[in-house]
Amino acid sequence: MSAAHLVRRFLGSLRPGGPPKGEVAWVGAQLLPGERALWEAMPGPDRRHSALVARRVEAALGAEATRPVLAAALLHDVGKATSGLRTPGRVVATLTAGILGRERVVGWDSAIGRYVRHDVDGARLLEGAGSDPLTVAWAREHHQPASTWTVPAPLAAALKAADDD
Repeated sequence: MSAAHLVRRFLGSLRPGGPPKGEVAWVGAQLLPGERALWEAMPGPDRRHSALVARRVEAALGAEATRPVLAAALLHDVGKATSGLRTPGRVVATLTAGILGRERVVGWDSAIGRYVRHDVDGARLLEGAGSDPLTVAWAREHHQPASTWTVPAPLAAALKAADDD
């Protein structure tokens, strides 16, 4: 993740609330009922970010931005909600993982550990919600090196670029 991305996300997280009502309606049309419940449980700044990412994916892929691809864009960070952390705690978690290494922190039985492993926890949540395998895979893989992605390369590249990591 780039420092610029982290700064933008931090500054954006200081504004309360989710996306505008029109965006919420559009998001709802892209998600299965179980996915929608997960999205609605995400904090407002995460929902705003996810809607922006999904709109970027839609613009980049056009007709290839199928419902599972848009759901992947909308729910790639859904596992972060399991940590219960808000902005200050997320900053601490990100710095802790950066200093100690993700591998050391991911196994912690704490809010910080849950935040750092949001990719794995998010994939589990999406499996439980009945999500398409592509949606689940992107949640699990979005912080992995491109060489390990199982999502088709053009879709994964658009998802990654839209997230601005």
